[in-house]
Amino acid sequence: MRRRFLDAVFGKRAELKPLAERVGRKTSRLAIRRRTLVGRGAVVTGGGRGIGEAVAEALAEEGAAVVVAARGRDDIEWVAAGIEEEGRTAYPLECDVTDPDSVAAMALRAQELVGGVDILVNNAGASSSAPFLKVTLEAWESAHRVNATGALLATQAFLPEMLERGWGRIVNVASVAGLAGARYTTAYSASKHAMLGMARCLAEELAGTGVTVNSVCPGYVHTEMTETNIERIAAKTGRDAKTVRAELEARQPGGRFVEVEEVAHAVMTFMPDDAASLHGSELVVRGGGRRAGREGTRAAAPEAGDRSSRTGAAR
Repeated sequence: MRRRFLDAVFGKRAELKPLAERVGRKTSRLAIRRRTLVGRGAVVTGGGRGIGEAVAEALAEEGAAVVVAARGRDDIEWVAAGIEEEGRTAYPLECDVTDPDSVAAMALRAQELVGGVDILVNNAGASSSAPFLKVTLEAWESAHRVNATGALLATQAFLPEMLERGWGRIVNVASVAGLAGARYTTAYSASKHAMLGMARCLAEELAGTGVTVNSVCPGYVHTEMTETNIERIAAKTGRDAKTVRAELEARQPGGRFVEVEEVAHAVMTFMPDDAASLHGSELVVRGGGRRAGREGTRAAAPEAGDRSSRTGAAR
């Protein structure tokens, strides 16, 4: 009866494929997808902790050879060693993304180590918070050097090679603060707006080249820096850290902080070959809600929990 039904709908040539053959074909497609990054080289700036560490691990798990770049030698060596222990490939390279010479040297060495860099994740970041009238020129310029200029320098270093091969993935770890303003985040928010603006312009230039550029915009992320900023808020406001943490979590759409693995998963969305049409996108990761960047606290940037105050430092 089932055969007669198929014949009626699809014609006499309709055939039922053996279950094993159909399952095998599906499994083969999944296997190919999982192996998309085998043979690819990747660089993650700010890779020594937090989101950067999670992204480096996710890329390595999917088969990429990963360069873990940041200023903190101990951090990047620890992350790379952990990846190597899982039978994957990773290399620690020190780099200050605000220094053109440091970026150039890192790029040259990275290309030598992995045989060509196909993937760049601009994750190094810095944060600060202050009322508008207390924003210093130093804080303003520092935020822009790390969050915007650092992404510019790294992208310029690796893009020519991607264009030559006709394949590349550039992902910027931005912020919901780059999509909308929030109180006391002037320097930080402006620098993330700059990062996203750069990505939007670059996306226009790269259309049809095989190289894609996208951005991930997380809200508050559960990291060591989140706890540091909570303590800072508590000290400034005279409240205990537990109360501050609970208030911040309550302001998040999902009622909690985003986990670093969730941000890494968002980054990985843009990696497969069949994600080639995901270009110029900005993926918000904060557990829901429609108004980006409005749940910020009065004492710190909404995403300050995953931004180091050290120039060019890993998250």
